Amino acid sequence: MSKKITQQVWELAQPVVEGFGLKLWDVEYVREGADWFLRLYIDKDGPVDINDCEKVSRAVDPLLDEKDPIPDSYTFEVCSAGCERVLKRPGDFQQFLDSKVLVKLYRPRDGRKEYVGVLKSYEDGTTTIETEQGTMEFTQAETALVRLYAEF
Repeated sequence: MSKKITQQVWELAQPVVEGFGLKLWDVEYVREGADWFLRLYIDKDGPVDINDCEKVSRAVDPLLDEKDPIPDSYTFEVCSAGCERVLKRPGDFQQFLDSKVLVKLYRPRDGRKEYVGVLKSYEDGTTTIETEQGTMEFTQAETALVRLYAEF
């Protein structure tokens, strides 16, 4: 069985991204309306700027053309992971312990589907946050997403 498109693209793009001193944060291949988008999210110490995105785009685009992991037409974008990035892998959670996060649930708990608090731990798929109401745990099965929460 062939690898998922996102995994194939990750393997193509990661060495290129790291060659520029950047980190590949995520790869997504999503349909929005009638169109498909392939997005690379990049990160670094300090802010990611348009020049970083352009360098990666110009270097990865020819590799995608050559290896052709996606048979259909799509729009290719390179973006900053952003200040409200989604946490997906255990290492993401470890990196942002003691940061403020938003937890979105599939189904309401106590009448709410969103909780904001400080990330205290992530173990075996369970996210623990500290809120004004106390400590709360959310299982992987009930959690739609966890992302950093920026207050402006």
